[in-house]
Amino acid sequence: MTGKWTISTEIEFSSSHCLDKYDGMCSRVHGHNWVLRVYYEFEAIDGRGITVDYFDLKAGLERVILPKFDHIHLNDLPPFDKISPTSENLAVEIFRICTSELEFEGGRLREVEIWETPKDMVKYAE
Repeated sequence: MTGKWTISTEIEFSSSHCLDKYDGMCSRVHGHNWVLRVYYEFEAIDGRGITVDYFDLKAGLERVILPKFDHIHLNDLPPFDKISPTSENLAVEIFRICTSELEFEGGRLREVEIWETPKDMVKYAE
């Protein structure tokens, strides 16, 4: 087969933040139950017809993301101790972490989505 496959999974975590240089309620400390979805792209499948096992993808995502962000005040973490922990900046940081710490043979991280609420999300890709 030729073509490309995009494989996705999501995890949830809870953290608080307050937005710097923001004129509104979000400048105060508040929390979110974030939903993170990642998309990995593959150009081949293995002999089983699989690009990556969903279990391995989700377990890897939990391993690299949850210890860093779950039940944490984001403003206390680099780089958010220097830049505002907006959803946009969080998406960039998660993309950076996944690119360097969560690799799958034959695959590359295509994009991340971070949902701040059930209706509001940011998508980031490079």
